[in-house]
Amino acid sequence: MASSTTTGGGEGEYRQYLPDLTIPRFTTMQKQDAHEYAKEFIEGGNPPWLHGLYLHWRKLFQEPFKGVTNDGHVRPNLFTLQDDEMPIQDIVYATEHLIAQLSPEQLSKVSYHIDSPEWRTWSNPEFLLSDKGIRLDELTAPVRSSVLAILQKTLSPEGYAKALGAMRINGFLGDLVQAPAVCNEYSYNFVLFGPKPSPTSPWGFSFYGHHLCLNIFLYKSQIILSPWFTGAEPNMIDSPSSPYHGTRILNQEEILGLQLMQSLSPEAQSSAQTYKTMKDPAMPKGRWNHDDQRHLCGAYRDNRVVPYEGILVSSFNTQQQDLVLQILNQYLLYLPPKARQNRLEQIKSFFDETYFSWIGGFGDNDPFYYRLQSPVVIVEFDHHSGVFLTNKEPAKFHIHTLLRMPNGGDYGMALRPLIFEDEKGRKEGAVAQEFVWEG
Repeated sequence: MASSTTTGGGEGEYRQYLPDLTIPRFTTMQKQDAHEYAKEFIEGGNPPWLHGLYLHWRKLFQEPFKGVTNDGHVRPNLFTLQDDEMPIQDIVYATEHLIAQLSPEQLSKVSYHIDSPEWRTWSNPEFLLSDKGIRLDELTAPVRSSVLAILQKTLSPEGYAKALGAMRINGFLGDLVQAPAVCNEYSYNFVLFGPKPSPTSPWGFSFYGHHLCLNIFLYKSQIILSPWFTGAEPNMIDSPSSPYHGTRILNQEEILGLQLMQSLSPEAQSSAQTYKTMKDPAMPKGRWNHDDQRHLCGAYRDNRVVPYEGILVSSFNTQQQDLVLQILNQYLLYLPPKARQNRLEQIKSFFDETYFSWIGGFGDNDPFYYRLQSPVVIVEFDHHSGVFLTNKEPAKFHIHTLLRMPNGGDYGMALRPLIFEDEKGRKEGAVAQEFVWEG
């Protein structure tokens, strides 16, 4: 069985892959701010593999939102209005406090319509490809603290700690490559969606940047936190001089996934393992790319068709199903307790339609990918090769994770028709459809 002491991502192992900071990529990056860095990438097209993916993302963005599906057809009536016991009034107060501190220009930049397609323009790379909202490293300390207070009021304590961990590791990476103006603890954008924060009407926000992207839709006491992306390269801070020394994220998702795969019988392992190697010759074109590598549901993949693969969770024994729930609990960690409980109960009710799939080996030190997928959730875990670090093969110190709510669940889209019906006829301050000129 795997344990918390698996050596594949051991402390300091990544340091043998530290890059040469005298090459043009880093000497140039070190002289630029985030806007200059992004502009040069968009106009110059380097690296070409990532620029090609960026252009592909822009094409995907032109498609109207449908939702991730397993067969191209959206399954209806999977998501309902419910009480998640979110402290909505506290979140509203925190957001109003932020708004009161913004200049008219900042307020204009941070505010989008609740149905704006800009919900979908988050992305994970360090390049500022969608410069909307306000960027935390460009704010005064009090305003920045007010943004973080909104996150803290919205997320669970452990979820907020996880988000801060991702941000701090991003800052540590910026220090490693001596480019803190591009990668730092606060190189994240915050965007509001909706007419205004409200305890009774729908609204939400997006918080995104390198290795941390959270999309949060709120209605009354309900929360939809999907899609989200969390990653790290490296996934720990091992510098004794750092105030955040010892910070590590995503290791539980790794440990539990490996425990589950190793607990299966050889026959079940064979059914779960869709490809034996991380870049398998048997993979069809497009199953792997330089940026996403093995994961399928990242930025701009809002309408991707992801067929079920692997083995049904309903075939697992009680202990193995408990491991699945422990994995899902980690992926739902951002949610406060009641919302997390509600989502876990919903996901568990679909275990007879939930598939577990695996790519790569499953020895203690092997890098791997896994996915849990059902009509109501997709979670992915992937060990990556280096982007800033120089390891050409996937390693346990570079991890990407994400969550989607398929069949239209992302961004609260499946709830919006239900909200319209819920509000119809009782919404205070609603604009009447009838109009007669009285002049």
